[in-house]
Amino acid sequence: MKQEVKKIRIEDLVLWTENPRDPIDINASDQDIVDKALDDKFSKWTLNKLAKEMGEYYDFSELPTVVYHGKKPVVYDGNRRIILGKIKLGFVSIEGKENIILPEFPEEIPCNVCDKKIALQNVFRKHSDSGSWQPLERDIFLYKFMNRPKSAFLVLDEDTGIISANPHLNQRFVKDEIFKEEILKSIGFDVRDGRLRSIHTDEESYSILSDIARKVEKKAITTRHNRGKVIEILEPTSQQLIDQNRKNRHHLAKINFRTPKNESKVLRQSKRTPKKESELFGSKLYLQIGDVSNLYRDIVDLYRFYIEKKHDLSESFPSLIRMSLRLLVETAAKDKKKGFNDYLKNNFDSAKKSLDQNIKTTLANQNVNEGSIVQLLHTGAHNYQTANNIEQTIAISIIVGAMLTITHGKEESNL
Repeated sequence: MKQEVKKIRIEDLVLWTENPRDPIDINASDQDIVDKALDDKFSKWTLNKLAKEMGEYYDFSELPTVVYHGKKPVVYDGNRRIILGKIKLGFVSIEGKENIILPEFPEEIPCNVCDKKIALQNVFRKHSDSGSWQPLERDIFLYKFMNRPKSAFLVLDEDTGIISANPHLNQRFVKDEIFKEEILKSIGFDVRDGRLRSIHTDEESYSILSDIARKVEKKAITTRHNRGKVIEILEPTSQQLIDQNRKNRHHLAKINFRTPKNESKVLRQSKRTPKKESELFGSKLYLQIGDVSNLYRDIVDLYRFYIEKKHDLSESFPSLIRMSLRLLVETAAKDKKKGFNDYLKNNFDSAKKSLDQNIKTTLANQNVNEGSIVQLLHTGAHNYQTANNIEQTIAISIIVGAMLTITHGKEESNL
């Protein structure tokens, strides 16, 4: 492996089209690369900032890394500095961008000339963890130049374009904590043999991934908020799609985020599942005037507050709703001169029979049955961690609502 310092004219240096910072067509000219760098749609080049940092003159201690492709000296590292030099010396045009203030450049500068292997190692060492590359660019470089396997993050973007189309997803925590293989599998996707597979239809896949992209953009999930809770932060419609498709076989996904898409068609798909399954108590209750009805209405308002403010509330807030359900049952039991346990056991079967099959399935999925209902309500007062499961709390509220309709409904005889 050989390296040598060699002086090369800035005019002769060729900008690298495969620069991981912002790759371009392999046949692009220096002018094409400069135009892209000046446009800088995603703030990857920041030439003005670099020019200010360089000061009045080019520092010879910062050597560009150069590899000869035949007779062409290609700049593997230091492209931004060479762009500034080419602009300063008039070798490329910056029409319309003349406001950039440039340091002085000599026509010839010392370069570290080496073979491609050394150049790639040097580039990776300097940029992979410095923050100048984003996660997707790093993964592309590892796969393309360092013979590493494709990461799940890279496969996801290659097969969908979701990260390229949504730059806010190109973050370390998104790669490591949201779009990692384990989480992708939990929401119905599988990365195998360098391809993305899904248990959902392509439109359902698009809808679920779009939901995640929106949640990251709105900071519903960050390194400090809802960390590790990907499924939990999704819209109920997305959660229902994931649950109902779990037994489906994986197939190659054909999802396209690169072309703007009207999502209304995708979102209409969610209407397959009755919305009432995600409502507290299953539907609006019509109860006799009194303490039970008043408390029921207060709990509905508490739940509405949670839905509207859940991204600002603590992770323990849902336990308050579970605790309030226990208080509601205690109030209803006392009103009927029954014990807490007796009220639940005497009314559970009749209440369950009044529910449709979809709701019964929801209860079964959340382990809400005659044998568990008492303990689940007690859990709300003694185990905040378990009581934070809002989907289970909704399931509990549905069966409680059915009991209240039997014992305190306006149109029913009181038992």
